[in-house]
Order: sequence, then C-alpha cells, then structure tokens
Amino acid sequence: MRTPTPSSAADGSAPDTGDDSPSGDHSIRRLYEEHHGPLLRYVSSLIRGDCQRAEDFVQETLVRAWLSTANQPPGWSPSRTWLMRVAHNLVVDWSRRERVHTEIQHEHTLDKHLEPVDPMSQAVQRRFMVHALSRLSHPHREVLFYIYVLGCTGTDAADALGIPPGTVKSRTHHAIRELRRRHPEHVRAAA
Repeated sequence: MRTPTPSSAADGSAPDTGDDSPSGDHSIRRLYEEHHGPLLRYVSSLIRGDCQRAEDFVQETLVRAWLSTANQPPGWSPSRTWLMRVAHNLVVDWSRRERVHTEIQHEHTLDKHLEPVDPMSQAVQRRFMVHALSRLSHPHREVLFYIYVLGCTGTDAADALGIPPGTVKSRTHHAIRELRRRHPEHVRAAA
C-alpha cells in the first residue's frame, strides 16, 4: 500500500500531475516554447534595455504559470494575456521597490554633497546660455532643449518632435559644433 504524499505544489516544487510520467516537464517546456519570445519582447519593452532582468521576469512568470496549473481545472492552460498580466505585475512591483530604494539613497547622498550656490554666477551662466541658444536655428534649439533640458533620450526626442532618431543625433551634433565655433573661449574653460 502506498502512503499519500503531500502535494508538491505546496512545498514550491512542480505541481503533482497525478502520475509518474514526466508530463510536468512537458507542460513547462510547452509553456516556454509557446510564450517565451513574446513575453521577453513585452517585458523588455517595459524595462528598456536590461536583458538579464527581462529574462528573469519571464522565467518567474512561466514558473508561476506552471505552478498555478495545480490549482486549476484539468486541461487549463494560461493564456498569453494572463501571462503578460503576471509579467507586468512583477515589473511594477520591482520598479516600486527600486524607486523607494533609490529615493532613500538620494536622501543620504544629498546631505553629504551640498555645495554653496552662487546666485550671481548662475545668473551669468543662464544669461550666456540664453544668448548662445538664441543664435541657433529653431530646429537645433529644439533638439538641444529636449536632450539637455528635459533629459530625453534620442529616441524619445525623435518621437516628441516627429523626426527620425538619426536626425536628432545629427541636429544635436551640428548644434553643439556651432556653439563651440561661436564661443571657443567657453570650450577651453570647460575642458
């Protein structure tokens, strides 16, 4: 007589499929093959550039889906929409934790690095920048504003301005070159 064993889903391992065949391995492999690529693209678009973290989120999503099959009716399979919602929630939770952690770190570093502010110096610099930028063409000023004042990436600036990213790079390059040409004394002082 066999003694019943506790459900493996409760201890964090694979869901019990009811038989000794490796069908659990088959279901996770099927989930991976069917949904890995689209999930990875979706998560990568959410976190922009951190490929390893995106892969971690996708794997966690697929493991959660696989573990949840034990609590669902027989034959249930997670839809791609369900998987994307799980991945989205994982990314949101992570970003909230990171934001709180970053804010705490910034509070401590701001106290240590306070520098005296010279309002006259700032006014002179601001006046010079306004004068220098006013002599540039409108498209060059616009690109510099998006990149350096608003802190946009080249792609974001391109989207906002409705121009290709290559045009943003070109205009930024030419605008800075023109500023350096017109004000060589400030280039030497900054170097």
